[in-house]
Amino acid sequence: MAITNRLPILPTTEIEQDAFCRTENELTSLPLELESQISVQWQKIPEDYYPLDASELEERISAAKRRLGSSLLILGHHYQRDEVIKFADFRGDSFKLAQQAVAQKDAENIVFCGVHFMAETADILTDHHQRVLLPNLAAGCSMADMAPTEDVNDCWDDLTNLLGNGIPEILPVTYMNSTAAIKALCGENGGIVCTSSNAQKALEWSFDQAERVVFFPDEHLGRNTGLKMGIPLEKMIVWNPFRPLGGHTPEAIQDAKLILWQGRCSVHTRFTAAQIEKARDSVPGLNVVVHPECPMETVAAADYVGSTEVINKVVSNAPSGSAWAIGTEISLVNRIAAENPDKNVFCLDPVVCPCTTMYRIHPAYLAWILEGIEAGSINNQITVDSPTREDARVALDAMLTLI
Repeated sequence: MAITNRLPILPTTEIEQDAFCRTENELTSLPLELESQISVQWQKIPEDYYPLDASELEERISAAKRRLGSSLLILGHHYQRDEVIKFADFRGDSFKLAQQAVAQKDAENIVFCGVHFMAETADILTDHHQRVLLPNLAAGCSMADMAPTEDVNDCWDDLTNLLGNGIPEILPVTYMNSTAAIKALCGENGGIVCTSSNAQKALEWSFDQAERVVFFPDEHLGRNTGLKMGIPLEKMIVWNPFRPLGGHTPEAIQDAKLILWQGRCSVHTRFTAAQIEKARDSVPGLNVVVHPECPMETVAAADYVGSTEVINKVVSNAPSGSAWAIGTEISLVNRIAAENPDKNVFCLDPVVCPCTTMYRIHPAYLAWILEGIEAGSINNQITVDSPTREDARVALDAMLTLI
């Protein structure tokens, strides 16, 4: 039995999540010399980028992008700040952007304006002649950080020692929001990767092969998907990596159908059923759409549940004059509201809290990365080692067969 002596440590990104929160919906970027005074981790870059204002950065980024031409591909995740995503050649969720990277074979340099696990996935899927660069190495993911490789390996060892070595007793599934190492563990053991859009298909595929599934690293997405499939709550258990056998008896594990890793999104856990109730009281005829990373009580109280792509599509296709409360990251909510001026669109959470890791991709970092490419200085390249890449690719390819 793997028993850790490490104390539970809240990921730094989780501790820092409130750093950018405010009561007014005003997220205009300030010069990096001002934003870097906020108490979060910032990667240090050359000092001359810190005082540049928005117009100076826009001019330099635009000029560098123009000069680099088709050799450059900029990808922007939905949660990026407006001053960054405006330069993206494609915008979308993490997997959609990785697919765009694969499709653009001429792009030698792929700048992924997202977080670390997204850049890893792009590196796994793209050709060897392509480089994937992350503007700020401090842009991690609190959810991914909640599933350290050592802890996940201990969990898998405990489960297979108790239940038997993998299929048909148990199969690992990981959400896209995880490290390359965890994707590799799944690939090595016959498992699969999923997105928030295809989690149900991935779990159905998994249960066709194994009696049980262990789901990394988001317990809320796993639980919400399990409930949608008709798996009762009593057949789901949460694995606490800081307790022997995840905090369960051998009998409880053997009786479980779905074993959920104890992890969550620090943005989506802010949305509550109480917020939905209050919003409905304030806005007659309100429609509510939330992300499946939200807690099950929030999901149950909403009218629609879906990925960022689904949320965008549902609101965009809604009738003019309709009202929408959205439970996802504020930068995307604001963008949807701006693109749908004929509708009343607002965020469920009255406190404005952008994704603190996404928000670290300041325009100054993008300018530094692009000008570095021009100068022949490749900064922040994300490279997944060959063995990890090969095993992770197996799990990603398994998912691709379902699409």
